[in-house]
Amino acid sequence: MERKNIVTMPGDGIGKSLLPEALRVLDAVGFKANYIPADIGWEYWRTEGDPLPRRTLDLLEKYKIALFGAITSKPKDLADQELNPELRQKGFVYYSPIVGLRQHFNLDVCIRPCRTFKGNPLNFVKQLDGRMIEPDINVVVFRQNTEGLYSGVEWLNPPEKIRSALETHPKMASFKSTPNEDMAISCRIITRDACRRIIVAAFRYARRLGYKNVTVCEKPNILRETSGMMREEAIKIARDFPEIPLWETNIDAQMMWLNKNPEDYCVIVTSNMFGDIISDAFSGLVGGLGFANSANIGDGCAIFEPTHGSAPKYENLMPSIVNPIAMILSACLLLDYLNETEKAERIRTAIASVIAEGKVRTYDMLRMVGSPGVIARGAASTEAMTDAIIRRL
Repeated sequence: MERKNIVTMPGDGIGKSLLPEALRVLDAVGFKANYIPADIGWEYWRTEGDPLPRRTLDLLEKYKIALFGAITSKPKDLADQELNPELRQKGFVYYSPIVGLRQHFNLDVCIRPCRTFKGNPLNFVKQLDGRMIEPDINVVVFRQNTEGLYSGVEWLNPPEKIRSALETHPKMASFKSTPNEDMAISCRIITRDACRRIIVAAFRYARRLGYKNVTVCEKPNILRETSGMMREEAIKIARDFPEIPLWETNIDAQMMWLNKNPEDYCVIVTSNMFGDIISDAFSGLVGGLGFANSANIGDGCAIFEPTHGSAPKYENLMPSIVNPIAMILSACLLLDYLNETEKAERIRTAIASVIAEGKVRTYDMLRMVGSPGVIARGAASTEAMTDAIIRRL
């Protein structure tokens, strides 16, 4: 079998320790690949003024698929302070490299599965008729990945021509007395083509894997034009999938419903920021960010990553204590993308078995505060958790 070429981008912080663990599992399950390392992250911002160097884009343009670890992002003023002195005042502006990758390669379909593993002590439980029950949650969030409030079209102290254009809208009358220097503006941009792509992807996924409903989660009663467009397109597209009911929820109500009956939801499709929020909320019901995995997919290019941050406070702990399951599950999504579904399911089954047995648990699964002492108190190291999964394989 021909080896696949996979670009690997550990990035910052715990990404450097977690990505190698995922590669160990891929090797153990029999997946053969050539791994091509690529530069990304805070160190390249500090030393080059660019956290996403052109050479990394070139590698991705050549090989089209990557595993990504984690990234450190900081506010503009802190980012400027950490530039090497010779690069300051030269016009460099920090932008999140993962957002940059999504936009450069139009990785507009983001898939974030949120699945319960039986026996995980972090699973959501609720009371019914005096009994504590653990709902079986299997939700997949489809997040439009390149538009909305993450488009990056914003101004602090907007130019006069921007201010003048905005003031043609009657609602801007409320801000007429606000000086430009006291105003910050972000644009929520939604396009019909992007709406259609993410909604069609959600319905096709639901049909292929047998999910029983698709929910469009927006706020069209307030965001009448942008959320309204998402809702309008969902209603149209649902007609081509008559066997799959389309549900509608508002984002605020959805946050309440996911704490009442999360087991009722299957595939949820939404815009960029709402997708970011709701996928984190659902991940909290199935174990937290240590289990939160994602795929960023475009036409001919895909990047797979856990959704947790770089957690720099844990970066230099030896041995590492961070839960590797989110990173390993992200590697499973890479296998799915490559039609290596049998290998992906073997890994997921191994993870489920380790969790159900309950003998190997990282500090988060034991509800400990992360610190160098957790291993002495019974928590498994990052490597020990990976070893347990590999033994199950």
